Amino acid sequence: MDHVLIFLLMSHHLLIFLSNPFTILAADLTNKSEIDKHALLTFKASITDDPLGVLSSWRKGNDSLDFCSWRGVTCGKALPIRIVSLELNSVGLAGQLPSSLANLTSITRLDLGNNSFLGPIPEELGTLPKLQYLILASNMLEGKIPESLGNTSRSLRHVDLAYNSLSGGIPHSLATSSSLTVLSLANNMLEGNISGSLGSTSRSLSHVYLAYNNLTGGIPHSLATSSSLTVLDLAMNGLSGMIPASLFNGSSQLTFVILDGNLFSGPIPDFHRMATLKILSLAENNLSGNIPASLGNVSSLTGINLGFNKLGGSIPETLSQIQNLSLLVLPGNSLLGHVPEHLYNISSLVRLDLIQNNLTGTIPSGNEFSSPNLQILIMSNNIIEGSIPASLANSSKLQMIDLSNNTISGEIPSSIWYLNNLIVLRLSQNKLSGQITPAVGNLSQLSQLSLDSNSLRGNIPASLGLCKLLIRLNLSANKLEGHIPTQLLIITTLLSLDLSKNYLIGSIPEQIGMINLAVLNISYNQLSGQIPRSLGQCLILSFLHMENNQLDGEIPHSFMNLKAIQQIDLSHNNLTGQIPDFFNSFTALEDLNLSFNKFEGPVPTSGYFLNDSAVDLYGNPKLCASVSMFALPICPTTSTVLKSKNTTRLLLIVAPPVTIVFFSLLSCMITLLKKRTHTAPIYKETMKKVSYGDILKATNWLSPVNKISSSRTASIYIGRFEFDTDLVAIKVFHLEEHGSLNSFLMECEVLRNTRHRNLMKPVTLCSTADLENNEFKAIVFDFMANGSLDMWVHPKLYQNSPKRGLSLGQRIRIAMDVASALDYMHNQLTPPLVHCDLKPANVLLDYDMTARVGDFGSSKFLSSGLGGSEGFVAVGGTIGYIAPEYGMGYKISTGCDVYSFSVLLLEMLTGKRPTDTMFIDGMSLHKLVSSAYPNGLHEVLDPYMSQEGDRAFASSTLKGYLIPLVEVALLCSMELPKDRPVMQDICARIFEISEAFLESW
Repeated sequence: MDHVLIFLLMSHHLLIFLSNPFTILAADLTNKSEIDKHALLTFKASITDDPLGVLSSWRKGNDSLDFCSWRGVTCGKALPIRIVSLELNSVGLAGQLPSSLANLTSITRLDLGNNSFLGPIPEELGTLPKLQYLILASNMLEGKIPESLGNTSRSLRHVDLAYNSLSGGIPHSLATSSSLTVLSLANNMLEGNISGSLGSTSRSLSHVYLAYNNLTGGIPHSLATSSSLTVLDLAMNGLSGMIPASLFNGSSQLTFVILDGNLFSGPIPDFHRMATLKILSLAENNLSGNIPASLGNVSSLTGINLGFNKLGGSIPETLSQIQNLSLLVLPGNSLLGHVPEHLYNISSLVRLDLIQNNLTGTIPSGNEFSSPNLQILIMSNNIIEGSIPASLANSSKLQMIDLSNNTISGEIPSSIWYLNNLIVLRLSQNKLSGQITPAVGNLSQLSQLSLDSNSLRGNIPASLGLCKLLIRLNLSANKLEGHIPTQLLIITTLLSLDLSKNYLIGSIPEQIGMINLAVLNISYNQLSGQIPRSLGQCLILSFLHMENNQLDGEIPHSFMNLKAIQQIDLSHNNLTGQIPDFFNSFTALEDLNLSFNKFEGPVPTSGYFLNDSAVDLYGNPKLCASVSMFALPICPTTSTVLKSKNTTRLLLIVAPPVTIVFFSLLSCMITLLKKRTHTAPIYKETMKKVSYGDILKATNWLSPVNKISSSRTASIYIGRFEFDTDLVAIKVFHLEEHGSLNSFLMECEVLRNTRHRNLMKPVTLCSTADLENNEFKAIVFDFMANGSLDMWVHPKLYQNSPKRGLSLGQRIRIAMDVASALDYMHNQLTPPLVHCDLKPANVLLDYDMTARVGDFGSSKFLSSGLGGSEGFVAVGGTIGYIAPEYGMGYKISTGCDVYSFSVLLLEMLTGKRPTDTMFIDGMSLHKLVSSAYPNGLHEVLDPYMSQEGDRAFASSTLKGYLIPLVEVALLCSMELPKDRPVMQDICARIFEISEAFLESW
């Protein structure tokens, strides 16, 4: 009976299905499409910022298949209609990746690269069965790479997770994926060994990018023997051991092998006749032995870089057999013997760099030197002898010649002065003789000329003044004579001029137009006369050496304008008069040497002169002091009293009429200003217009020599316009990069609506087209002579950074300046302005160390009226300085800047970055300082502050200034925005600390 009932029931359902099969099938298909649509809407809900509105078309609708027309979405043609591709690369999206993306079970391509996604990669993404391309590069993702990747996704071919903050190791499932062709995990924080299975299971793995991580161990055998591999980039890791010989066997298909910046040791393996290898870069390792002659068998090579290893022996002759070689870089080794002559005849060679070896012999002359495409020739710091061949000029494309630190003799060939493309010429520390001919003026593109430490004679040619782009000129330690040409001292681009240790005579020309000059050294000559007053126009002059001459007269009063000066040496001259008081106001001054002159009268007794170790006044017998200092006699008191009485009498006579005139003028000025207030815009309407051509000329055609810094969205160049005398910083935006245009527009909006002494001021802007009719945008600022705060807090990381760190007083003042700027932005602007990317690199220091906040490309006004709208936080900041509410759904607020200010303040006081490698296992800069507060602060504070003396770390100093400053920083870094103080209160508290500090000193 039961069997009969079951049969009847099944028959009933079968009849229902047969009566309407399409209805049931359609419902199933619709359900699958709805799942995809819901997954997309969930993804949209997780987005916290969509600056370009790319998801504006993603709306709920009645049509279940309308999502196929949404931007970035591609659907397949087969039924059921499913999403096969989601591509939203470089559209500025911010937020976290939701796990619901794993519901797109038919997707083959997921590309969300170059956005601002943060947080972990969902583990569920590894379950997508048909996924072939996973591109999440250039975001801010963190955490470990999901172990599921490669397990379920059997068809996974291309994985690009580069330029994130991913940690942990490379998952075994990914390394053993049999379908993988491209694996790009570069520029993360991955660690551990490279899996021994990588390359063993996939016969199609062609590209492996693992550079800039923390990987250790050696190169696995499976990777070295992979027959499908074409690109292997393992640079800048901690890999060690020997480079496997199997990497360069005859069956290899490798085209690029980049292993720079690791710990590889032992010899370079022999090379078989590899038919495809183009770039071989093994620089900055511990490789030893000789360069294998078999390297010449690789005829396909175009670039070889073996620099900074421990290689010895000679350069193999066989390298000259590589006829397509354009780059040969072998610096920083212990190579011996002659340079093979045939190397100089490789017609394709563009760069030859052999600096810092033990190479001997001569540079061939005549037809033996024939490299028509050579642009860079660097052979300095060797033992090259003989003369410079005139045939060197046959390489007419040469832009840089560096033969310094050798034993080259003879005269400089006249043909050198006709290399019209030459930008850098360095021949210093050789045995050159003869004269510098007037033909040097033909080098119109020259920016650096170093001929120092030779035996050159004769006069300095006035034609050097024709080198209008010259930035550095060093002719020191020669036997030059005659006068300093006036034409030389009006080259406005000069940053450094060194004519010391010669036999120059006469007076220094009065006309000095080197307004960009930072270094001037004319010491150890026979110069006479007075110091030109026009030298005071060199406002960014940092190092001035005039010692051991026959100069007379007084120190010019115009020197009071040299606020950026760090070293002044006027010793061993015949200078007279009193020592000016204005030296006390030079906050950057480190060394002042006025010894062995004829100065007289009292010396200043305050400010800089309190540091007797930094001031040398010895050998001036007529100097005196009002207090005991510098072992000088005490000045007579009678004259001092008489002078005081005369001054008092004069003030009583002059003060009343002067006061009346002053207040009358002040009243007139106030009246005029009141009349003009309603018409005076914050942003100057009279800004000078500059063209693209003006910017090219000001920056030496956007020369790399002029480039100060660079980021993804912009580069900053130092320059000076022909119609102006001031040095400027020109910010050129990379409009081809996503977000760069928005950054430019936001900066313009902020600069147009703000005006404060602690904010960067624009000089003008340029919005036009370049020579190729591409859009061009730039903003011109006043040049900040003392660079960024980052350079001063971390001086070891910058080549041209100051020699010492900031004093405690300077740190307090900078903190006050930055707090004042933020208080203005938050509380004095309507609507309030939030910076969103406050960090030491975005705080610039003027010539007098006044701090100015800049880079407003990520800023937001807290209303829809100006440049943006109040809304969820767009993660445009920098890791380490970003407030914790980023990514937690909080709306943007001034509290974000307060948090960033706290990190900046802690970084200034400790000298440690928030991203320092010491901060692991939950430790952070905040926790480090908090754990030491208050009794152990001396253990975590920046030791550079101790250069002020023991007083800087005395108990009273800690209690009076440092502990209150740290307390402010810790309060500002509270996790919730509502628990942080507002900028107005912070500013007031730091002002109290600053005032107390000034009173105590």
